[in-house]
Amino acid sequence: MNDINEKAKYCLNCIAKPCKSACPLGNNIPDFIKCIKEGNLREAYKISSKTTVLQSICGRICPHMQQCMGACVRGKIDMPVSIGDLEAYIGDIAHKNNYLMEDLEKNCKNKKVAIVGSGPAGLTCAAFLARRGAIVTIYEKNEKLGGILQYGIPEFRLDKKILNETIDNIISLGIKVNVGKEIGIDYSLNDLKKEYEFIFLGIGANIPWKMEIEGENLEGVFGANSLLEKQNHPNYKEKTVAVIGGGNVAMDAARTIKRLGAKKVIIIYRRNEKQMPADKKEIEGAKKDGIEFLFQNNITKIIGDKKVQKIECIKTKLIKKEGETREIPVDIENSNYELDVDYVISAIGSTVQKEIVNKLGVKQNKNGYIEISENYETSVENVFAGGDLIGTKKTVAWAAYSGRMAAEAIAKKCNN
Repeated sequence: MNDINEKAKYCLNCIAKPCKSACPLGNNIPDFIKCIKEGNLREAYKISSKTTVLQSICGRICPHMQQCMGACVRGKIDMPVSIGDLEAYIGDIAHKNNYLMEDLEKNCKNKKVAIVGSGPAGLTCAAFLARRGAIVTIYEKNEKLGGILQYGIPEFRLDKKILNETIDNIISLGIKVNVGKEIGIDYSLNDLKKEYEFIFLGIGANIPWKMEIEGENLEGVFGANSLLEKQNHPNYKEKTVAVIGGGNVAMDAARTIKRLGAKKVIIIYRRNEKQMPADKKEIEGAKKDGIEFLFQNNITKIIGDKKVQKIECIKTKLIKKEGETREIPVDIENSNYELDVDYVISAIGSTVQKEIVNKLGVKQNKNGYIEISENYETSVENVFAGGDLIGTKKTVAWAAYSGRMAAEAIAKKCNN
């Protein structure tokens, strides 16, 4: 507790609250930190719960330096306030002491709502609607709730005990749960419309993008998202693995594979380290785990006879082009070279499961994401969507924000 007190005292409680503005959820950070300073932890939880129900999770895995901590006034001249640690502490204390989330205005009383998908968007939407009096049922294709939190983020980054305590706290709001059945396969959107007045779709977008290079279909090429979600890893013992990409998924995949016994894991990224989208602490964690980095390099070809044996890479340089906001990577002519590898893991991004989304009968944009109005409503009346399914920024906080905003939009319709 003394350590937490010191971290709380370090906050200046700025009037401008730049950290709040930089938080996707708009958490009232200075006010809940002030309550920690005063020893009023229940009030701190009450304040944070007005905007989030994932304190213990976001406090641990958010890219804080790219969000709240990156905007901290103290960080301009020294180290920023440890906002993530303080938020996680409040969430953990709430679970330990069984603090209850405050009810909200009961303008959805007895309205039946189905939440499809239990990732950060679905869990948040479910919680905020339950607090408004709605009768909420979560539908999840897997046996456990949590979506990407449960099946995509490794244990070393998010303790599953903490995750499940957070989920239990949300479910305790009176939310019903239906697991092991997938929309578009076991039931349809029309089936739900017959039983529920409102529906929220939050099934994520976890299908790995193709690299679109020669040799991508060889044995030994995997998508990072699928490996992390399904845990169907090959035997990496004494093997060399190339991970392509620079985001948190690339870091998670590389660090997981190293822990599973790989001799060497190399992250190949076409830009420089400064431009890496991964959180700085995750990059440092990967370095400590012995992961090697090849910056300003790009994969051009995967080579092998049925199975991966080598990859061809090319070096890149960063140049500023007119109209571009940042330098872009350009291949350096005749800088091609080969590396001996046993496996190639693509972590360049993910998209929706088109076969399922097509069955929903909702309008999609040119990228295949579900199209929504400014109120998160799809082209089908009273059907809402959020999270990666709508192409939102791929962080837990942004997904949770979309879930909360959809809940608020549903609440407004409940009043009509």
